[in-house]
Amino acid sequence: MAEQHELREKGLRLTPQRELVLQAVRDLGHATPEEVAAKIHQTHPGINLSTVYRNLETLENVGLVQHTHLGHGGATYHAEEEITHLHLVCGICGSVGDAPIESAANFVQSLADDFGFKTDVTHFAIYGTCTTCTELTK
Repeated sequence: MAEQHELREKGLRLTPQRELVLQAVRDLGHATPEEVAAKIHQTHPGINLSTVYRNLETLENVGLVQHTHLGHGGATYHAEEEITHLHLVCGICGSVGDAPIESAANFVQSLADDFGFKTDVTHFAIYGTCTTCTELTK
């Protein structure tokens, strides 16, 4: 299992819970801790939500997952290898789309040049109106 190798490579003790949490995050793409727990409960009902939260924090600390705020609720997690895109959230229907991270290159460079500020655009959502909702409001 790839997760076993990655966890050991990051210096983490291999536990079934860590493997399950990491695999669930990868399977779901973008998921809240509650969604991760629900996915795990399908095959391992004994793992509770606090275990999921602890393991998400551990996995984030070693760079295997990252959280993003896609709305007013809690954080949404995705696997490190998925950190290649921006999150586009429709303020009308709530849909979440992706855009290549390179789309923000000029913005990120401008902040660095003008203010010396290095920006992590993968950590937040960009709000607007999706194509479908734009068409419906015409």
